Amino acid sequence: MEGSMEDVRSTLLVQELAGMRSKSVPRQYIVQQEDQPTIAATASFPIVDLGRLSQPDGDANEAVKLRQAMESWGLFMVTNHGIEDALMDNVMNVSREFFQQHLGEKQKYTNLIDGKHFQLEGYGNDQVKSDTQILDWLDRLYLKVDPADERNLSVWPKHPESFRDVLDEFLIKCDGVKNSLLPSMAKLLKLNEDYFVRQFSDRPTTIARFNYYPQCPRPDLVYGMKPHSDATILTILMVDNDVGGLQVLKDGVWYDVPTKPHTLLINLGDHMEIMSNGIFKSSVHRVMTNPEKERISVVLFYFMNLEKEIEPALELIDERHPARYKRVKIMDYLAGLFEHFLQGTRVIDTVKI
Repeated sequence: MEGSMEDVRSTLLVQELAGMRSKSVPRQYIVQQEDQPTIAATASFPIVDLGRLSQPDGDANEAVKLRQAMESWGLFMVTNHGIEDALMDNVMNVSREFFQQHLGEKQKYTNLIDGKHFQLEGYGNDQVKSDTQILDWLDRLYLKVDPADERNLSVWPKHPESFRDVLDEFLIKCDGVKNSLLPSMAKLLKLNEDYFVRQFSDRPTTIARFNYYPQCPRPDLVYGMKPHSDATILTILMVDNDVGGLQVLKDGVWYDVPTKPHTLLINLGDHMEIMSNGIFKSSVHRVMTNPEKERISVVLFYFMNLEKEIEPALELIDERHPARYKRVKIMDYLAGLFEHFLQGTRVIDTVKI
């Protein structure tokens, strides 16, 4: 079926829209002309060998690469991370199988209560708060995975049958990656090695998000996901092996993030920038659409206990280096996140001194 959808105010999921094979997109996905996607630059992207970095005596070369990545990019690739290729393939396979199911099966896990009340967890897309809101070209499954006793299993897919077991195994492995990286990050700031690890000692929150970006007929007008930064300490991403789309902003220039099979991407969030007093950078990133290929990513967002407050590490503050960020409760920080995302602004700018 082909035709124009520009004047349609769609309530369909993006995967349904893509299945209509129209040459246009509904108007609520079209970004303003001044914000429309542009061609990105390419550069030598930072890659860190986690095995070498985590050796007992450390690896000076890997530590230098890590510092450069955290101070300049806020986003880097990790190799030799200890997660088996087969497990990573299984995660992508069960994710793809979930999204390829009939709509009725996926809607069992909808993020709309009674068809109209939005909740973060579940399957669907972002909350629509106004007729003028510009939507992203993706559907997603959003699951709270930690604390484990707060899991809402009613929105955890039962099909594919291996979904829950595969996700649990992947979570354990990624937790190991996180706990291997954090001491090296702390050492770069001359903090105690366990400084960042300790931030996760009291009922931290972890969110898993499975993103599905269908083919888009107008990648010149539509974002897979608008520019934003993550309100986390750090984020771990696994993306399709051969379909790019992620871009990162560095020094005012957008760069393509390369893909490499069986690697992970580590993204620094706003809370890491705050705790490092601005030494490490939270990355601003976006996702482009593809006219020919679908794209899937699996993302783990790592937060401290949401009732805690966050502020620059006291060890990094003195007369020459005053605090650059206010102390803020994490729950309050997150409360304004979506509104800033819609407006193309950043929450972190509201807590800068």
